[in-house]
Amino acid sequence: MTQPSRITIDPAVCHGKPCIRGLRYPVENVLQWLASGMSIEEILGDYADLEREDILAVLDFAARLTHTKRIDLLAA
Repeated sequence: MTQPSRITIDPAVCHGKPCIRGLRYPVENVLQWLASGMSIEEILGDYADLEREDILAVLDFAARLTHTKRIDLLAA
């Protein structure tokens, strides 16, 4: 479980997208970096103002967004 204050939503920052601690690091960017193969250590090395707990908070936030009871796939 992550601290709720790690992921913030502010209309004045990045057009209201969920970001890390009010910084201009949208959750979606961090997820894209991870999906492209960057490790947590590489991200932290490239962005000194981020912390390991920030990356874990991004993953927790994304996991919570995917909680669904059921997904119905439409036939093509």
